[in-house]
Amino acid sequence: MTGGSNIGERHYPAQHPLNDPPKPGPSPALNRRGLLQAGARGLGLLGFGAAAGWLGARESKSDTRWQINPDLCIQCGRCATACVLQVSAVKCTHSYGVCGYCKLCTGYFEPEPINLDEGAENQLCPTGAIKREFIEDPYYEYSIIKELCIGCGKCVKGCNMFGNGSLYLQVNHDLCVNCDSCAIARECPALAFVKVPATRPYLLRGKGAAGK
Repeated sequence: MTGGSNIGERHYPAQHPLNDPPKPGPSPALNRRGLLQAGARGLGLLGFGAAAGWLGARESKSDTRWQINPDLCIQCGRCATACVLQVSAVKCTHSYGVCGYCKLCTGYFEPEPINLDEGAENQLCPTGAIKREFIEDPYYEYSIIKELCIGCGKCVKGCNMFGNGSLYLQVNHDLCVNCDSCAIARECPALAFVKVPATRPYLLRGKGAAGK
């Protein structure tokens, strides 16, 4: 053994990497700056994702409309009372191609009318929203005055019970504000409110439907 040597001590050549002095790390200021930049990028991506989701929801809402499936509707009367509008956006619709043009229309007259004429006491509609016109004996035409209709469904119930079902309720999209969560849909006991494409916003029966 030679003097001055330490047993077990390993020696490396002068150019070996382990003999290089340690390199200085980034300063605390640079570390903080990097963290802030990374955080800003993260927030930016988060904001972009939220905006994309909001736009997607907005587009989805604009692509659909609320409507009543006439085959599910039970004429419960809630369409007249649950709408957020002062006067409901739901109106009676009349499909002339289905109508029998009856002289005694059970959608127009009270169950036991005094006379078969246009007297208010004989009419089933509480607001006089159905116009009755003579065509030729024994046929009469019935038209909906939508400005007077409140969507109560009384005429629809009478027509469906004893008539051809030419009267039914539809959401009028000239009036509807298309709420995300329709107040009437939430109260509908028959689940008759459905979402339909905005390009085909009505669920009509037969041909010649009017009164939208």
